[in-house]
Amino acid sequence: MHIGVYTSGGDAPGMNAAIRAVVRSAYHHNIPVSAIIGGYDGMLNRNFKPLDLRSVANTIHRGGTFIKTARSTDFMQAARRKDAYDNLKNYGIDALICIGGDGSFKGAQCLYEEHKIPVIGIPGTIDNDIFGTDFTIGFDTAVNTALEAIDKIRDTASSHSRLFIVEVMGRDSGYIAMDVGIAGGAQDIFIPEQPNNIEACIQSLKDSRSRGKQYSILVTAEGRKPGRAYDLCEAIKKNTGLDAKVCVLGHVQRGGAPTARDRVLASAMGAFAVEALSKDYSHHVTGIKNGKMTLVDLKETTTKQPQMRQDKLDLARILSV
Repeated sequence: MHIGVYTSGGDAPGMNAAIRAVVRSAYHHNIPVSAIIGGYDGMLNRNFKPLDLRSVANTIHRGGTFIKTARSTDFMQAARRKDAYDNLKNYGIDALICIGGDGSFKGAQCLYEEHKIPVIGIPGTIDNDIFGTDFTIGFDTAVNTALEAIDKIRDTASSHSRLFIVEVMGRDSGYIAMDVGIAGGAQDIFIPEQPNNIEACIQSLKDSRSRGKQYSILVTAEGRKPGRAYDLCEAIKKNTGLDAKVCVLGHVQRGGAPTARDRVLASAMGAFAVEALSKDYSHHVTGIKNGKMTLVDLKETTTKQPQMRQDKLDLARILSV
């Protein structure tokens, strides 16, 4: 076996730790590993590089991905996927480990269905929106990055008796917003999985001010609609007269050194992916459920969406006073 490992889509803290674990675990099993530089574009451009133990030294603490990542529109064409497969075959790569999110897994799914190349996915996305796993690589770091910012914003909000609306990443997923909102003591949390109840939020703000609360923090996922936080801000200003400010955290949440939790998770998933391939498993994604490593059918991760936990929704509602 010769494994090709690649990162695809948006980068996530902990991807380097996963690559390191793949290479070192493969070395343990006497399996050669090559990097596919730049994801699916690297497959199309024959951008391959052998990896050894020294290649992954001093990488576990680094954010981003040292083997680069990209989103490839060419790879969406079946003819170009055939070109990619031929390039892999000619180089001698006969198994793949894909580190990325649901879009990346869709590409891996196509390769498997069309050319039957064994593939194992590792969920690397800050959005934590992959079906079948409790956590994805990068989520914990992104939450802690956003939480650190909110803790600092709280100082200014308190000093000026202001309302701050903090927008975190999450176009289709509210997991970052939910965890950051609960951990940061947000008065209200807006997520894509639930309709906005601005009227209830405005009433809650009025009630809290009548009780003597001097400042508030709201957290919203970015959602699909541009300017969501600013629309929310204007609606609140108009109906309450409060001095509201917007802070959009943006891509800062993707960078930085991974937390210990993300490093451990990435290391476990990388090793588990190699073990799965060595035992002839394919067409699966590594996951963690209730603290234990598991394998999830690749097709399920591309066709199903995880549900926001009801206990978190209930907790956020109870605490938002």
